[in-house]
Amino acid sequence: MIPSPAHLDALRRSGRPFALIARDGATVEVLTGAVVDVALLADIPLTDAVGAPREVLALVPFRQVIERGFECHDDHAPLRCLVVDEHTHLPLEEALGALPTAPVPLHAAGFDIADDEYADIVRRVIADEIGRGEGANFVIRRDFTASIDEDPVTAGLTWFRALLEHERGAYWTFLIVTDGHVAVGASPEAHVSAQAGVVTMNPISGTFRHPAGGATAATLTEFLSSTKETEELFMVVDEELKMMSAVCSDGGRITGPHLKEMSRLTHTEYMLRGQSTMDPRDILRETMFAPTVTGSPMQNACTVIRRHERAPRGYYSGVAALFTPRADGTHDLDAPILIRTAYLQDGTLRVPVGATLVRHSDPDGEVGETHGKAAGVLGAIGAVPRDAVAESAVDLDAPTAPARALADDPAIAELLASRNARLAAFWLNPQGGEAPASGRTAVVVDAEDRFTTMLAHQLRHLGFTVTITPWTEVDPLTLDDVDLVVAGPGPGDPRDDDNARIAAMRAVVHARLTAERPLLAVCLSHQILADRLGIALAPLDAPHQGLQKTVDLFGVPASIGFYNTFTARVPAGTETIGETAVSADPSSGDVYALRGPGYASVQGHLESILSRDGLTTLERLVTHALS
Repeated sequence: MIPSPAHLDALRRSGRPFALIARDGATVEVLTGAVVDVALLADIPLTDAVGAPREVLALVPFRQVIERGFECHDDHAPLRCLVVDEHTHLPLEEALGALPTAPVPLHAAGFDIADDEYADIVRRVIADEIGRGEGANFVIRRDFTASIDEDPVTAGLTWFRALLEHERGAYWTFLIVTDGHVAVGASPEAHVSAQAGVVTMNPISGTFRHPAGGATAATLTEFLSSTKETEELFMVVDEELKMMSAVCSDGGRITGPHLKEMSRLTHTEYMLRGQSTMDPRDILRETMFAPTVTGSPMQNACTVIRRHERAPRGYYSGVAALFTPRADGTHDLDAPILIRTAYLQDGTLRVPVGATLVRHSDPDGEVGETHGKAAGVLGAIGAVPRDAVAESAVDLDAPTAPARALADDPAIAELLASRNARLAAFWLNPQGGEAPASGRTAVVVDAEDRFTTMLAHQLRHLGFTVTITPWTEVDPLTLDDVDLVVAGPGPGDPRDDDNARIAAMRAVVHARLTAERPLLAVCLSHQILADRLGIALAPLDAPHQGLQKTVDLFGVPASIGFYNTFTARVPAGTETIGETAVSADPSSGDVYALRGPGYASVQGHLESILSRDGLTTLERLVTHALS
């Protein structure tokens, strides 16, 4: 059945749960059904009582990260499932004509955290978290709130109409109405999709705000030439490749970079694709949630969010996940990130917005960013005058993009393509070749940085049979029969004697050296190994988060990506310490790698997309440890 415009008004009056989704630019999808709240992603009811597949739209709250053992302020927000009994399409123009237009006044509007208090939070995160090696970046949010007198469903329909008219370039524009809760937004970003066994992720980073009169090739060139913007995108790609390596048998391939051109903004993005036979609910669990709205590394980002955010996130930074049945009985998945979204419950409007905090963040600038993001959402839905938003050059209003896509400009296309010259061919090209370690076993000990999934994929490429074991589950005394133990990277200060995770990784390194069994130590574990060998540890003057360097590793130059705040350091010119060969910066003495009888270590991340020589260097170090 093709619904008539009157169908929307009937839905408003019926009190039934429903969802409206615009994602093809031509129609509005209308989904109706019953709502079921479940505890776990595995409980999402993709089949009925007799096993027949059915369509489900799930609102996945941020608290669902507890399924992965991550921390959060647990508000018990429900994992809410709209079990679809009817899915129809309404032409976009007809939908616009049927939706209400009367403004919805806001009362008592403002942020829940004052500007000066939020600036203090930014300072603490920079000093206490980034400055102490807890991660590269963290997203800390606050909420713009207001009260309304309008019927909530009417308000949601009004705002949905405004988004359809004034938003451009959104991945999903949507309205989801369930008992006592309304969510309306225009998400620019797909988090994860799975179609016929192909998993896609779409990391986006970098925001170019179009100048008055629209973007030009000249103005965009300056933005694309920024090292900071480029490296931030690479860091996000690394984070999402960790997830892809956990769910895809081929680890995920990178294509791009591309431009995502919107009305007043242009973003840079990559596409990651890989093959997977996993249940889409498992794919969703392993990819909770996007680093662009949490931080990196993911697990510690959740801990930092819990320490510094004052209230639970609700659905902010979660996903809306549509599971659509296929003819073979499986399901496709389409899951955009829940950002640029307004929530309405019990007469209160809430618009969560977050700022990404990095080492160079300016507290006042981050305060301004949250104001701009909130104004962008409120302006798009017509809750505040759009002219005021346009004057601040934040987010969307009337289109200003040029007639010809900027990506079609040859100079822009060449500049984008040149970025890949810095990246590891391993993640860009089809993988094949010899497996020199075929028949050998390896255990990768995860110290709460899922770079270990990428390391495991590279080791499998070399022929190893690999198991990843969390530090909480490893027993160093049971690893003697394993051909190679890889002590992995993780956040934190390697000198911290009160940290159980650091202690566990020390025990792994100690046991392996004592048993004289092959060991490879990476990043944090490299520092732990250096400390055990009597090499001093120290914080870097400036953290190396997402930094690419070409360094000399035992006589061979290697282009490697670094993510470290601390370093092992020797006197300049030191080449050996006892039986250990040392590869260090000739001036600072910062140690890049170590190797000795049965062990090797590296400060950089050979698995990172920033490590052009990562795979060959990994093979060299592994070969030494096994010799």
